Amino acid sequence: MNRTSLAASLAAVSHAEWIKMRTVRSTVWALLLTPLVSVGLGWLVARGLRSGFENGTAEWRGSFDPVHWGFYSLTLGQLAIVVFGVLLVGGEYGSGTIRASLAVVPRRGALYWAKVLAGTSAAFACALVTAFVTFFVAQAAFGPYGVSLGAGGALRATVGACLYLTLMCAFAIGVAAMLRSSAAALGILMPLLFLGSQGLGNVPKVKVVLQYLPDQAGFVITQVIPPDDPRFARDYGPWGGLAVLVAWVVVALIGGYLVLRRRDA
Repeated sequence: MNRTSLAASLAAVSHAEWIKMRTVRSTVWALLLTPLVSVGLGWLVARGLRSGFENGTAEWRGSFDPVHWGFYSLTLGQLAIVVFGVLLVGGEYGSGTIRASLAVVPRRGALYWAKVLAGTSAAFACALVTAFVTFFVAQAAFGPYGVSLGAGGALRATVGACLYLTLMCAFAIGVAAMLRSSAAALGILMPLLFLGSQGLGNVPKVKVVLQYLPDQAGFVITQVIPPDDPRFARDYGPWGGLAVLVAWVVVALIGGYLVLRRRDA
């Protein structure tokens, strides 16, 4: 098959995956919950921090990062887009429709990468809206302590937040493809993102290792305060952290492809 026909085949299968996404309520709702949770919680967090700003210490006010705290809601909003990525692949294994999909598209590589392309493009569109709306809503809620998109590092952090959410979805797709089960994938990813990484990531002795987990590394892109701030310091900068997340995504997606290619449906 030449490159032109391969590209046409991939485009056709991707279109079919788009249709499947739109017709499955669980995936649609998971995607829609991402901006709803992120924007709503972003406003609440910003309002809470604004009311307590005057009571904070001078050191705390001096190192306050309204951009990073405005995006703090993404730590929960990302759970929805991760669920979307898991259901996109795991749902077919759970229902058994993966066999029908492979019967229609026997080229497993084409089916897998079309699903990845469709899922990440939908996630990117959702993440783009989520990141920018969350930024503006949170900064408005901060009132006089908020910043504009033109402030130093604000645009980079906002674009980075969009990339972060998209990459976390891609990571979830790869994990679900490797485990071939929505329940197993969510059973690993939810504790990792909600309890382990976010909870234990601030413990000094554990932080040395956990800082290289995908969400801990990638989320640094939303940070504008100096990288040596002791509260958020990492062994890498914003783009270095995003590179760590990209590495996790590449490994997960390749792993998912190899599992689909070598194991029976």
